[in-house]
Amino acid sequence: MPKLGLIGKDILYSFSKAHFTAKFENESLPFSYENFDIDDIYRLPEIIKTHKNLVGLNVTIPYKEKVIPLLDDLSKKAKKIGAVNTISISPTGRLKGYNTDYYGFKKSIEPFLKPHHRAALILGTGGASKAIAYTLKKLGIEYDYVSRKQQPKAKFLYSDLTESIISTYSIIINCTPIGTYPNVNECPDIPYDGISSDHILYDLVYNPIHSKFLVCGELKGATTSNGFHMLELQAEKAWEIWKLT
Repeated sequence: MPKLGLIGKDILYSFSKAHFTAKFENESLPFSYENFDIDDIYRLPEIIKTHKNLVGLNVTIPYKEKVIPLLDDLSKKAKKIGAVNTISISPTGRLKGYNTDYYGFKKSIEPFLKPHHRAALILGTGGASKAIAYTLKKLGIEYDYVSRKQQPKAKFLYSDLTESIISTYSIIINCTPIGTYPNVNECPDIPYDGISSDHILYDLVYNPIHSKFLVCGELKGATTSNGFHMLELQAEKAWEIWKLT
């Protein structure tokens, strides 16, 4: 039976296995799905060698960037974004990387956008944030990064943020794992008093459904969305890629 899977670290909570297992059962598809929880991305060739029926993989934190050197090819979008969340494995064993996070984020945030949503703050600078930045650019929305440490692409440290700064960015997107179960009482350290009903707060975290980050936004009247619909959309886009492999 052809097998698909997810590579990542600490992925017991992952959406993908439950989503695809249910899909295969409901649609009577002859596929299985397995989590590969690894502490080093360089175990990928070993996984592929051991599981000869693997035809595709999802990639999650912290390997969306680190996996690229191990691939034989990249789609145009994955190359531009600089991060991979989907891999197809050809019958000859060639690995091609794709990014379907872009599609999932674009389709899930578009219904919330209004003319005044012209600037966004991206919290975090990891692999997930790259697809978000690429999408915002395509949508014509200016953006800046916030990071814990000084780095060239981050305009702000968390300690730099003020209510005034927050008020000038009408979209705030959490691309960090802060607030993910079981650490549900945590949230990004930003001045939430700068948030208003003009804001969109979007959290890539989907477990819990209502993260503390989103709750803090709702208390200020902001429009909020978690990452669950984005995950559904990117997963179905990945499935389209695998079907063509």
